[in-house]
This record gives sequence, structure tokens and C-alpha cells, in this order.
Amino acid sequence: MRVIGIESSCDETAVAVYDAELGLLSHRLHSQIAMHQAYGGVVPELASRDHVRRLLPLVRQALCDAQSDRNSIDGVAYTAGPGLIGALLVGAGFASSLSLAWDKPALGIHHLEGHLMAPLLEPKPPAFPFLALLVSGGHTQLVDVAGLGRYRILGETLDDAAGEAFDKTAKLLGLPYPGGAALAKLAEAGRPGRFVFPRPMLDRPGLDFSFSGLKTAALVALRGRVLDDAIRADVARGFQEAVVETLAEKCRRALEATGHRRLVIAGGVGANRRLRERLADVAQSAGAELYFPRTEFCTDNGAMIALAGCMRLTASLAAGGGGPTRGSRLVAARANWELGDSGADAAAATGV
Repeated sequence: MRVIGIESSCDETAVAVYDAELGLLSHRLHSQIAMHQAYGGVVPELASRDHVRRLLPLVRQALCDAQSDRNSIDGVAYTAGPGLIGALLVGAGFASSLSLAWDKPALGIHHLEGHLMAPLLEPKPPAFPFLALLVSGGHTQLVDVAGLGRYRILGETLDDAAGEAFDKTAKLLGLPYPGGAALAKLAEAGRPGRFVFPRPMLDRPGLDFSFSGLKTAALVALRGRVLDDAIRADVARGFQEAVVETLAEKCRRALEATGHRRLVIAGGVGANRRLRERLADVAQSAGAELYFPRTEFCTDNGAMIALAGCMRLTASLAAGGGGPTRGSRLVAARANWELGDSGADAAAATGV
């Protein structure tokens, strides 16, 4: 079983080829960071136009790298949501066109499902079931993952996601877009304990998160101060420690509540070095194993979509349904799409 995966949910255009027996055969990615930096954030219209320009060359390159052609591909997977609707439609339309031209099934994949499956790309993947901390610019969730398509959300952010809070605070510190990684690097030079920010929602039971107040706390701490390098680094360190400690404590609680002995980190913030260190401590204390994808597969990528598509297609065929309809003409994309607790949502969004 061999699937080509297409990711275009935001500001990365990515294509990959995944084989059920041989693993990841190729992955190509074009980042739009340089284009959006001038605006301090992602401009949806520019993102969509750039996806149009990049997709076909990336598909050709990914197929060449994988030594594959249309005849060796069994399915076309694409990100159906959530994300920027214009960007999603570019990928969905392109994938549906390939599906028609190649007479192959098209599979719409939930973007967050892709992130949850990303650690399975590693040489030592986690077995199901596991507890996942899905933490990115748009989402912060604790998910009980029983298997492909079997997800139960244990807790999630009530306002800003952790990655969003990182980016907004980075902007307060005058750091360039995208700010999350720049803030983490700046924090390494900060003095411990110089600024101590609140750990939101740790004073009450439950597994939900809230990070909007941390941004406000950082703003208050900066007010009236001369922002020299030392102050900026100290604030960055204090802010990062607050986010990391909050995420770590919620993971500890979730491991205790579920009894899971496997903890997975997924999403762009999962690349944060301090977060990985702290969660390694939490996992060790709980007697659990910690899993995370390599840094290049923490952020948006085509490999996770190709893998999830391959798993979906294999499961569909194994269930005796004959797999999705080949060459579907329905283009499906959702800007808002909750990660459900069953596989029904994904099937509904494939349009096949």
C-alpha cells in the first residue's frame, strides 16, 4: 500500500510518499515564513496563492525521490481541515484532480489526526493506546488515543493555544515572526526566577488549559520597563517556564487519571527543548515511556498526512468495504473541524 500525502492547511506546502511496508519514501516541504514575515503573520490570500504555485513541482519532486509513478500510488491523501479554508481548498482541489486523473481514491485527513500519528514515523513508534499532548499554534489538547480514529479529548484550551500564546508574547518582546522558536531561544539566556508568571488553572482540578492570561501577565511585566536584552531574556524564560510547567502538570494528572504508560507529544510546540526535558521527567516519575516525532515532523508536514492516509486506506480495505470510491469528484474541506472520538468524522470529510 503506497499513498501520496498533501498538506496545505496554513503556511507550509508539503508532499510526501509513504509505503505501508517500506515506510516513508520521500517528503518535500516549502515554508512560506519568509513571505509572511513582512506582515508579522500569515496572510490567508497570499498563502493560498503560494500553495497553487508550489504543489505541482513538489508532487513531481516527491514522486521522483520515492522512485514512484502514478501506477505505484494506491491513494491520494490530503488535509481536509481544520485550517485556512482557502489554503485547504487548494490542497483538496489538487488532490481530487489527481484522484480523477490517476483513477485512485482520495482521502481527506483530519490535520490533528496527522499530528497524532506523526510519532509513528519514528523507528520506535508508540503502540496503541497512548496519551497524547497535542500542542501547536492553534490547538492545545490532551487526547486519549485508543487507535486510529478512536480519540477522546480529556482536556483542551479554553482560549489561546500554547503556541499562540508563545507567538503573541514574542511579539510583545519585539521578536520576529514566527515568534515561538525565537522566544524559546531567547529564554536560554534568561535568569531563573527573575520573573515568575502564574500557572493557569493548576489551582483547580481538571485537564483544561487557559493561556490568554499569561500573555496579559507578560504585558504587565513589561510595562514601564526599558527593554534591554537582559529584561527580554528574563521575561522570555519566565513565560516559557510557566507554559511548560502548566503543560507538564496537566500531563502528569492525565497519566494518573488514565493509567496510560505511553505519553506522546505532537504538534509544533512539541519541538520546544525545555518542554521535552520537563515531560521526560514527568514520564519517568509516572513510569511511562515518552514518544515524540523528530523536529521536522512536529510542525506541519506531508509525511504525517501520507501516513494517516495509508492507515485509513488499509483499514478500509481490511474492513471489507473495498476502500474509498476511486476518482471522486467531491472536493471536501472544513475550516473548523473538531477531533471526534470515532472515525466517522474522517470518513465524512473525505468526499469519497
